[in-house]
This record gives sequence, structure tokens and C-alpha cells, in this order.
Amino acid sequence: MTGTDMRTEAEDSGPSGYAAARLRLLTEGARSGPPRRAALAELTDDWLGGLFTAAAGALPGVCLVAVGGYGRGELSPRSDLDLLLLHDGSDTKAVAALADRLWYPVWDLGLALDHSVRTPGEARRTAGEDLKVQLGLLDARHLAGDRGLTAGLRTAVLADWRNQAPKRLPELQELCAERAERQGELQYLLEPDLKEARGGLRDATALRAVAASWLADAPREGLADARRRLLDVRDALHLATGRATDRLALQEQDQVADGLGLLDADTLLRQVYEAARVISYASDVTWREVGRVLRSRAVRPRLRAMLGGGKPVAERSPLAEGVVEQDGEVVLARAARPERDPVLPLRAAAAAAQAGLPLSLHAVRRMAATARPLPTPWPAEAREQLVTLLGSGRPTVDVWEALEAEGLISRLLPDWERVRCRPQRNAVHLWTVDRHLIETAVRASELTRRVSRPDLLLVAALLHDIGKGWPGDHSVAGEIIARDVATRIGFDRSDVAVLSLLVRHHLLLIETATRRDLDDPATVRSVAEAVGTESTLELLHALTEADALATGPAAWSSWRGSLVADLVRRVCAVLAGDAPEEPEPAAPTAEQERLAIEAYRTRGPVLALRAQREPVTEAEPSGEPLGVELVIAVPDQPAVLPAVAGVLAVHRLTVRTAELRTLRLPDDVDDGFVLLLNWRVAAEYGSLPQATRLRADLVRALDGSLDIAGRLAERDAAYPRRRGWVAPPPRVTVAPAASHHATVIEVRAQDAPGLLHRIGMALEKAGVRVRSMHVSTLGSNAVDAFYVTTGAGEPLPGQDAASMARVLEETLRA
Repeated sequence: MTGTDMRTEAEDSGPSGYAAARLRLLTEGARSGPPRRAALAELTDDWLGGLFTAAAGALPGVCLVAVGGYGRGELSPRSDLDLLLLHDGSDTKAVAALADRLWYPVWDLGLALDHSVRTPGEARRTAGEDLKVQLGLLDARHLAGDRGLTAGLRTAVLADWRNQAPKRLPELQELCAERAERQGELQYLLEPDLKEARGGLRDATALRAVAASWLADAPREGLADARRRLLDVRDALHLATGRATDRLALQEQDQVADGLGLLDADTLLRQVYEAARVISYASDVTWREVGRVLRSRAVRPRLRAMLGGGKPVAERSPLAEGVVEQDGEVVLARAARPERDPVLPLRAAAAAAQAGLPLSLHAVRRMAATARPLPTPWPAEAREQLVTLLGSGRPTVDVWEALEAEGLISRLLPDWERVRCRPQRNAVHLWTVDRHLIETAVRASELTRRVSRPDLLLVAALLHDIGKGWPGDHSVAGEIIARDVATRIGFDRSDVAVLSLLVRHHLLLIETATRRDLDDPATVRSVAEAVGTESTLELLHALTEADALATGPAAWSSWRGSLVADLVRRVCAVLAGDAPEEPEPAAPTAEQERLAIEAYRTRGPVLALRAQREPVTEAEPSGEPLGVELVIAVPDQPAVLPAVAGVLAVHRLTVRTAELRTLRLPDDVDDGFVLLLNWRVAAEYGSLPQATRLRADLVRALDGSLDIAGRLAERDAAYPRRRGWVAPPPRVTVAPAASHHATVIEVRAQDAPGLLHRIGMALEKAGVRVRSMHVSTLGSNAVDAFYVTTGAGEPLPGQDAASMARVLEETLRA
């Protein structure tokens, strides 16, 4: 059926005909995107026009006007209909009756309606009081009735907007900033709001309003396409959900991607992020220009008076060769020749970041259009300017984004294209891959005084995750890419080797410190062999901290920092020639010995809870909770680990570290053994349980009268289940050569209450002893390492270890 046929059906059959034609338009596969939105608007225009004509009859001085998105002719499948019934005020009763005959058919069809009834004067007054009304009226479009009334309102509203622009535009900018603060940045969110988040459809509308003011204009290249892309995604989202939603939830992304003919949800998010980045950058440039114009208007009368009416000349302050500051921006000097100076883009960027100033849009576009490519390898100045840019701290972000918006970054570093706007489906990560790399460089710039080669630290920060654009282990792929990039930008062979090693092992320290037994000499030796030199260890330590800080709050804490620092100290000693000695069993403290004797005499568990705090530092003057030290002594018996882990889960205590060992009683007490557990736990909601309650539940758990699994299942059932992202299945592996004294089983799974209890039960059934365990939780991901031995205290044979890992993985999948 053609568009004309649909309109005829809608007009002939009334609301039911419109509903049928609308449904057919939305479900036919031939049309999508702008053509479908325009066709839906046209179909709705015809239907509403027919309603108006039938209801208004010969009533003069009244018209129906579409405003907002409908006024722009952009109707998504579940969009509101924004309508204004405009009248001259001559017959208000008749107009009120007309309104009822218009609005009720719309409501009867279940369509969302945003409506108002006003005279032109009332509409202008309301617009003057409510900025959102003003923005909607800027897109007013005549539907039916007195066309002159609509034209008069449009002319008056545009004149008001332009006359009041110096006052209303700062108000609009503040509104955009407040919304961004609430909703976040569209280009980084895993479940973004396509309309309200910064870089979304609201900001695109705001840019249209700025252009309509004639005060400033947005950079238009790519802007219309970005806006169209977001609208297309919203259309597909409405069709997938059947709801008027703008939030692209995780569970809808695959279906939306399929509706748009995209490969997968990651491809969808990347397109959304690219569109948002275009709109965000255009917003930055536009609001900067608005500010410049408004400042210029405020200063100009005073300058003219001082200069006798002459036109003031903008001051230009030199910043670097070919680069000057003018009007609060970094621009090219008049004598600059980008076509003859291939280093100029990096020199201008470094100068802007060092000065904390934005790069002029005109300057960036001129360099993108005319600058020659750098030779290979880069000249020394280019490499130095890159390092200067990366080491400039927070201003680096905005300058880098300006270069990236015009394609200069991908031209300088072709491998950047694979990580640009690439999403990271991990709640721990706050940023896309490319922004995380820049954020790591920003964090690394604060640590450059700790290393002897700050240039290598900054470049390693920029490249450490560059392999995430390739299949397989991103550290392995990144090592190859980093070697190629470092050679291309002019580092010598030894520096290239260091940079590629840093990228290959950028996770080594944090993973080893949080998942391995640092008292095991094999652990320390393996890190020392991988790092090689003290200077490389120094760089890797700083890179580890910068990477974690740039990831998000869950990736770094004083506790993690202290573990990494302890590992670095031990490795440094080995690299200096001090071989680690086999650790002697630590002598029990007086308190541990007291608890062990009491447990032996009472034939039951005895425990002690003691809260601790991080040592106060200059960086963290208040300190942070380190957790609670939990010492438990239990007469040696089966199933202690799952019992303790289950009781802690019931009491909402999260395990951070755990050590289990058998303690021989003093000779003057008895020739017996007690199991000693020294754990560090954290209260999930900030309040600690009483030790007496913990002990009582532990007694019941050990004698089998406390149904831990049932308690956890009951608590889980009390919370409503929500549809959401489906976590990947757990994975259990055996870490090769991780310890000479035990077999290391590593578990990666979705964190959940009772996870350690389930693992402990599975290990108990396997008949192994847990010597120690190292628990690491990053967001919703748990990565736990268990040092296990046979009953005789020996590492498991290889085949037995592999078999147990398979059984444990199957248990956790069930």
C-alpha cells in the first residue's frame, strides 16, 4: 500500500483507519529511518487535520499546530504528539469544545499526548517563563485551520528568541549542564538514555535552538548524521519494546541491533557512542562560541569608548612555534603553514594542553585538511610533543577529543581506530577503551615523579589496552601493536622492548598481588623473571596504579595498593640479588594461641572480630575501612571452609582475604591440632554482626542444624527478579607453576551471595585441603584463587587437578 493509500484509509475510516494505517507503516520492512518518521508524521498530520476540519467547521480564528519533535516531522513509533490549539480568544467556549473533540480520539487510541490551548499572547508569555515551551515553539508547524495565526506566532516566537538570546542562551546552557550531571555522558554509558544523556537528542535540539538565535552556530559536519543515527536507534528501541522509552537497556540491545541490521550489540553501542561524541563535541564548541560572543558584546561598548569608536584588535599571545592564544582559545599563528610543518598538530595540541586552553575548531580543521603526514620514524620533536601532550593532566582529555573529532588521532596512530568508541561490557569500567587509555595517561601524569623514564610511562599508559580491538588476549595482541607503534614514533630498540613488555604485563602486578600467595617464593620469582629489571618494575608499578585509578572506584583502593606495594618490594629485593627464602611457618600470636586452646577445650568454634583502618596518608587523610579481622579457631574437622563461608554470607560479610592452617597446640596443653582461620572481611552494609551471633550460627552450621543454602535461597527470593544482562558462565582453571607447595585453582564467576560457600562445598567433596585463598571482587566479577593440597599436604597430581577444576566449573554452572 502506498503512502497515499494509507492517508486515504486514515481519512475515510477515522481513528480505526488511522490506527490500521499506522500499524501497517510501522511493521512493513520496506521503510525505516527518516522516510518512515516522515511518513508517520504525514499520516498523523492528515488524520489530525481531518479531525480538526470535522470538529471546527467554520469556526474562525483557530488553528492546530505541531510543536517539538512532531513539529520537526520526526515521529518515532511511540513518540508523544505535541500539539498546540492556537486561537485568537474571540470564542473560548467553542475552542474548549473543539479541544475535547480533538484530544479524546487521540487518547482513545492510546497515544501519548502533550497538549495546550493558548492565544498567541499566552503562548509567548508562557515561552518567556518556561524555556522548554520556548524550545518546543521554535519548531512550530501548521497542521490545520487559520494558517496566518500559525505564521504570526512563529514569526513572533523567533523574534522573541533572537532578541532575548543573550539572556536565554546561558539559561539553556545551564539546563544542559544540569541534565548532563543527572544523566551522565551518552558516549560512555552501558545503558544510555538516548534523549537525556549528554550528547543525546536533547543536546541536538539545543544546538538547533542556538543556531536559530543567530548568535552562534554549531559545527555542522556530521551533526545531522549523528542525530539521524540516534533517532534510528530510538525507533528500533520503540519497536523492540513496544514502549515509549529512550533508555537503551542491556537486555534490549541485541534485539535493537538486529532490528537495525547490525552485527551485534557492541556494534550498536559503538555507533551510538560515535554519534554522541559528535554531538558532545559540537556542543562544547558551540557553547564556547556563545560565551565568546556574549563576552565580546559586553566588553565592546567600553572598548569603543576608550578607543574612540575604533574596532578593537584581538590580542594574540605566542604559545609555541606557529601557535598563539586568542580569545581564550589556541589558534594558529598567521605565519603558520601546516602543509609544510607535519609536527604542527602535535605542537599545537601540546601547547593547548599545557596552557589549559581549548583548541580552536578552525585551527583543528585547517590542520586536518592541510597538514602533511609525519615521516616514519617520527622526528624527535614529534615524539616529545606527544609526551608533553600526554603529561599535561586533565586538559589532555579535551584537546585529545578535539583532535579525534577531526580524524587527526587516527591519522597519527592508525591502530587507534580499533579502540575508538569501543564499549567495555564490565561494570568496573567507567569509560570506553579509548577514553580509558587517555584517562590512564592523565593518571600517569600525576605519577611521573616516581619513575626515571616518565616518557615511557606516559606512552605505555596510552597503549596498554590497545590490543582490545583485536581477538584473543588483549595483552598479547597489545604487545605486538605497542612494539610497532613505539618503533614508528621513534623510540630506540631498548625503549621499544620496555614499552612492549609493559603492555604485555600491565596486569601482572595487580593480578599477582590479589590472587597469589606472596609468601610463596615461586610467586615472587615468576614476577621478577617477567619484569627483568628494577627500572622496568618501577614503571610497571606506576602503570598499574594509573590503570586501576582510570578504570573506576572498584578497581583500586588502599588495600589493593598495599598488596601491590608489598609485591613490588619483594620483587625488587629479588632483582637486587636477594633470593627469597622458603618461608618458615609463622608463629601464632598470643591471641591466636589463646583462641586455639579455648577451641580445643570447648570442642567448638571460638572467634574474635577486630575492626581495622587503613593508615592515614596525605592522599587519603581520613583513611578508609580496611575491613574486619576475623580469627576463628575450630577443632580440626571436615567442612569448616564451606560452613564459615556460608555463615559469613548469611550475615552479609564479604571476604577479602583468607588464610587457613593447622596449628599444633602447645606441649603443655595437649598433643593435638586446631584449625586456625585468619580472614579479613567487610560488612556489606557497614554494620558488623555481634561475635556471639556469628559463633552461634557457626556452631549450628558445623553440626548441620543451620540450613545455609536454604537461608540464602530464601533471602534471594525476597528480592524481585529483574530482567537484565545475562552473565557469562563461570570458568575454573589450574594456574601452571604458580606454587611449589600447592595447586592453585582459579575461579572466575559472577559474584553472588554464597559463592564461596558453594565453592567450599565442592572442594570439600573433592577431598582436598585448602591451604589459603585470595579473593578479589571487581564490580560484579569474582576472581578467587585457592591454594589446595592433598590430605598429605602435597600439590595435586596434574590429572587430578584438571579433573577437579572441571567438576568445580560444572558445579558452579548448575
